[in-house]
Amino acid sequence: MTSLIDPHSELEPLISGVPLSEASYALVLVHGRGGSADGMLPIARTGGATDAYLIAPRATGGTWYPRRFLDPMASNEPYLSSALASVGRAVNSVLDAGIPPHRIILVGFSQGACLTLEFAARNAQRYGGVAALAGALVGDDADARKDAGDFAGTPILLACGDNDDHIPEAKVRKAATMLTAQGAAVDMRIYPGVTHTIVGDQIEALRVMVDTVRAGIAVG
Repeated sequence: MTSLIDPHSELEPLISGVPLSEASYALVLVHGRGGSADGMLPIARTGGATDAYLIAPRATGGTWYPRRFLDPMASNEPYLSSALASVGRAVNSVLDAGIPPHRIILVGFSQGACLTLEFAARNAQRYGGVAALAGALVGDDADARKDAGDFAGTPILLACGDNDDHIPEAKVRKAATMLTAQGAAVDMRIYPGVTHTIVGDQIEALRVMVDTVRAGIAVG
């Protein structure tokens, strides 16, 4: 039975890739509205993470929160807090296994990209990377932000089309400014004429993140 207080808590994440006990790095994959955890796996694999532990939280009914990400945060409760907790559990399970945050890459698409960015901003540290594919920070301009921590140079990809009906370009640009102020190395890519989708350039950028983390492991 789904909890009315923590509606996503009863769903186990999808686990794939290299077993956690053998993995040297990990990807946390967050699906979009109406999407699925399974649907995020091809993104990771096409992005070159074929030797990583993959964990993808699942949203109740395929939706992390009911209203638009542009709406006041309170209007998306308790779903938003439950969704953030789901991502947190996934990240903590990787940390508890001994994989440090600089070997964890957070990846989200659409609603999942918004959620991923919101989680990262509230729990900033030196991650291996954050790839937000068609997303921005959650909430309207009147919301009090709950950001905490320092990204310490974490590479963050903010990639979105300028013809995206769901994610206004202005929100992406504002997120870039805020995340940069929090210490992130933001790579903002606005694609002319592109709608709410993933293009090959975004996957290539993810591949660079993966290769950089892998190279750092080899050197270390």
